[in-house]
Amino acid sequence: MRTILVDVGPIAHISGSGPLSGNSMIDENSLITHEKGIIIEDNQIMDIRDSNELVDEYGQPEFEISNLSKLNKEGNNIISLAGRAVIPGLVDSHSHLVWSGDRSRELRWKLKGKSYSDIASMGGGIVSTVTDTRKSSNEVLLEIANKRLQEAFRSGTTHIESKSGYGLDVETELRILEVSKKLSEIENMPTVDHTWLGAHAIPKDKTHKEYFESILSEQLPMVVEQGIARSADVFCEPGWFTIEETEDILKQSRAKGLNLRLHIDEFVDGGGGGLAADLRVDTADHAHYTNDENRERMKVAGVNTGFLPGTPYSMGEEWPNFNSMIDDGLVWSMATDFNPNNQILSLPFLASLLVNRCRVDPLAALVSATRNPAETTPHPSGLVHGRIEKGAIANLNILDSPHWESWCSKPSHTPFHSTIIEGNIVNHDL
Repeated sequence: MRTILVDVGPIAHISGSGPLSGNSMIDENSLITHEKGIIIEDNQIMDIRDSNELVDEYGQPEFEISNLSKLNKEGNNIISLAGRAVIPGLVDSHSHLVWSGDRSRELRWKLKGKSYSDIASMGGGIVSTVTDTRKSSNEVLLEIANKRLQEAFRSGTTHIESKSGYGLDVETELRILEVSKKLSEIENMPTVDHTWLGAHAIPKDKTHKEYFESILSEQLPMVVEQGIARSADVFCEPGWFTIEETEDILKQSRAKGLNLRLHIDEFVDGGGGGLAADLRVDTADHAHYTNDENRERMKVAGVNTGFLPGTPYSMGEEWPNFNSMIDDGLVWSMATDFNPNNQILSLPFLASLLVNRCRVDPLAALVSATRNPAETTPHPSGLVHGRIEKGAIANLNILDSPHWESWCSKPSHTPFHSTIIEGNIVNHDL
């Protein structure tokens, strides 16, 4: 099936090679185009050309994007977008989709000044979710996670990274990854990148030393044998996993063929940025309190900084200075960090926070949710994603507005009229 999109408003294509940093993230002349049309064939963008040229070649539009009942599965579909703006499919490069349970009671604890560690000692936190997740069948976990995936898709996400980490034993960690794999097989839904996060916390039934040793001797070999996880991750934070333990886990994971990701410096500057630079991990996330020296080392080492603004928002904490990352030329991305303590799956909502509360340029925010995270979270097809260019996977969002900036100006509901995912058009109920 061939789809020709004409009467397109501005296209924030965000195209090019490699991640963007510094002022290149806000260069509208390089990243936005006008009066173009898009040719999609099967699951791929075949060409981007002058819209009038496409009309001359293929004919007048047969219908508007709202009327999908006229789609021709066998031939050409010439569709008018009626001036709607287009942006790439969004890439959520850090999430925890698969878990069960409810930790809403922790809201009042946080308001009373209880720290993350305090809440964990009170029976809340990660270990609480682990207990509920272990009790849940794969079928229940899949049903729950699928609803979350649908919500993310409705907010324009076309690819999402999902971590294990709420099992903290071999059996449940493997089950979470199995569920994650089933999620990625659902048609017309975001594809899923799988990460093993066995080193997320210490379970109640093991000492710190016992669990650390079991991660290396039991979990890692079984995860590798299972063959689902593409990456390994560690919660490297004082009170959880030390720099030395993290280094051991990641080095052995790399030796067994896994890519490397990291949770670092979420609560304090624990030196995780230095380790991220030394190991040249794909992305070091949170990085809220990483010092300037280590940020520079990460930059030189080619490490992406993954900022997760939903976490300080949910925790009631101060924001990092995102604009300093642009001023210093750092490569950074934005992700949801969806988890039991931060149940946000909308990248447009988080972008609204960045723009309105942190004064980040909407174009920089868009780059941080498309092209940059796509570099650390590849599409399973092997095709380019997170950008609109010839040869890329046909993942793009059609806005319900003639202005691309509207992607982050409607935080209470989806700003998207429809999403094209792998060449298939899905309308969202506005």
